[in-house]
Amino acid sequence: MADLSPEQLETLRKIPSCAIANAIETFDVRPRNEGFMSPMVRCIYPDMGHMIGYAVTVVISANQPATPRTSMGRVEYYDELLKIPEPRVVVVQDLDYPNPIGSFWGEVNANVHKALGCVGTVTDGGVRDLDEMQDLGFLAFASEVLVSHAYVHIVDAGVPVNVGGLLVTPGDIIMGDQHGVLNIPPAFAAELPAAVKEVEIREQLTIGLCKSPDFTVEKLKALVRGQ
Repeated sequence: MADLSPEQLETLRKIPSCAIANAIETFDVRPRNEGFMSPMVRCIYPDMGHMIGYAVTVVISANQPATPRTSMGRVEYYDELLKIPEPRVVVVQDLDYPNPIGSFWGEVNANVHKALGCVGTVTDGGVRDLDEMQDLGFLAFASEVLVSHAYVHIVDAGVPVNVGGLLVTPGDIIMGDQHGVLNIPPAFAAELPAAVKEVEIREQLTIGLCKSPDFTVEKLKALVRGQ
């Protein structure tokens, strides 16, 4: 788990996810087609800004009633959640995916989790009570909007989960905005703001040329050759 100060996390939170993704590529620590969720996990509130936090991992199901053998109690789950430092992002794998039927999320659970230091959720399942969650400022990234909670129950928590094609382990740094969700490698998380600026300097050379009244194709070709 990354040892970042609240100020460092807040600095990262304010940076668009696309810029973070570009900066991660410069460290060449993972393939460029890994480290982010597929677009099936979409931002429910695109205008609510950016989310960042440490992953609390949960596995749920809602298609069948819970049994003592197949479920975890809420009290035990809260104990597991509190092992992760704030701010927390709850990453929920729905075993009913790709046909989720019951939402773990709604007005009550959003309030409970916000009181427990969580800032939002990411799930391949669904969410509901959208107005209430938005009023609370609880961010959500999900594959569906659902009307019912059906038989929703916690199967497990504090274990690796796979959501949107991304393997998430407890304590991973998860960030999301209107573009999608990614994880941040902890080893160089503190270096990312500087890396973002370096990438943007290079990008602005191209953008500035394209906006310049002196733009020519030859100048563009020369710039590309020099990169």
